Amino acid sequence: MIGYAPGAWDLFHVGHLNVLRHAKANCDYLVAGVVDDDMLELAKGIRPVIPLVERAEIIRHVTFVDEVFVETQPDKLETWRRRPFDVFFKGDDWKGTAKGLDLERRFAQVGVEVVYFPYTVHTSSTFLREVLDREIRSRVRG
Repeated sequence: MIGYAPGAWDLFHVGHLNVLRHAKANCDYLVAGVVDDDMLELAKGIRPVIPLVERAEIIRHVTFVDEVFVETQPDKLETWRRRPFDVFFKGDDWKGTAKGLDLERRFAQVGVEVVYFPYTVHTSSTFLREVLDREIRSRVRG
């Protein structure tokens, strides 16, 4: 069974590692999707701190990951067409949301199961980015 775990994987932290660990435990072969810089900016309105080439290299060396696939467009079903998989892994912050339900519906049509894992609330790239921004502003003023 081939699993697919997409992400920005920016400012890599233990929450990312947990997602990849849980994903690998639920499939035979794990493909980690790394969203490219332009798609990340389109989806989240921000550029990553760590450039795509470096993020892909970090993910490539996580022992749970068998393959890295760079996502260059936003449609996950198109990603599946380009790099087929049997199960799609996502953080549970999407579970029950309009985006999550749409994802489940669309993947069900092609036989892909969506599996959610706990989102690590206490550590996130957004939180880390906010801390870094505050530190930089503090140093500039100080």
